[in-house]
Amino acid sequence: MKMKKGIRRLSAAISFVFIMLFTAGCSDKFLVLDPKGSIGQQQLDLMIISTILCLVIIVPVLVLTFVIVWRYRQRPDRKAKYQPEWEHSTKLETIWWSVPIIIIVILAAITVRYTYALEPSKPIEHEAKPIVIQVTSLDWKWLFQYPEQGIATVNYVQFPEDVPVRFELTSDAPMNSFWIPQLGGQVYTMSGMAMTLHLIADEPGTYFGSGANFSGKDFAKMRFEAKATSQEEFDKWVSDIKGSSPALTMDGYKQLAKPGLSENVTYSAIPEGLFQQIVNKYQKSGSGHHHGSSGEAAGHEHGNAPDAAGTNQAATDQEHQMDHMNH
Repeated sequence: MKMKKGIRRLSAAISFVFIMLFTAGCSDKFLVLDPKGSIGQQQLDLMIISTILCLVIIVPVLVLTFVIVWRYRQRPDRKAKYQPEWEHSTKLETIWWSVPIIIIVILAAITVRYTYALEPSKPIEHEAKPIVIQVTSLDWKWLFQYPEQGIATVNYVQFPEDVPVRFELTSDAPMNSFWIPQLGGQVYTMSGMAMTLHLIADEPGTYFGSGANFSGKDFAKMRFEAKATSQEEFDKWVSDIKGSSPALTMDGYKQLAKPGLSENVTYSAIPEGLFQQIVNKYQKSGSGHHHGSSGEAAGHEHGNAPDAAGTNQAATDQEHQMDHMNH
């Protein structure tokens, strides 16, 4: 009787788990498990390999736990061998120590390889020239600047398919996290710093993007659309913005940077060096930090490089800090 009751409870628990999984699957897709770019695909491969290697340990342990509990449970007709003096088995200890060690070594080697290959600031090897998009997280909206095209958008970003995208990221508000799940992992946006993230979309589509960090009252509404189109559609989109949208002025940016929500907005022009001014805004020496080997070069390329005086002052401040630490 107790056995049947236990089986019924187990069946109910399994049914509940399946219902929850199917319900979640119907309401929304698991975006991380549906990559649309080479970076996202490699990250998914790493997750699958890591999960399989962990299951090699977890599944046998769970099975053995059930077997041991069942075999050595207290009952009158128990036939398990009674060995009160048993305390050591070289064979068993070799198995349960060597297998996890081998798995950990394999997992560590794979993780190191993928970590190096998927370093966010590492450019994607591709025949097409990367497009540069400068991203600024605000309260509670996203500003996207296109320095090469001379336009800007709010809460909407568009780029050509099968073309590497170099995102340069900073913040003019509390720290946030820039994330397009189907294209790759998230990277933090921080004031006074210019982070770098390289992504690519292998096919046209509209992808979900959002902030992935708590940043105040309306952080949950910091979402944006990331749309990949053909090169022709992208060029036409840029041309339409230049012909129909207003320009973003410094006064306009100051109003935009104030805490609050915003609809999708486009601008036909942007102030010269706005992104670098945002990066340097909270730096006493006037020279923000660039994460990535080519971060400073990007600043020079787009006319946003810090001046020599600011750089020298930053070096002097660093020397004073090092002297203080030595003392």
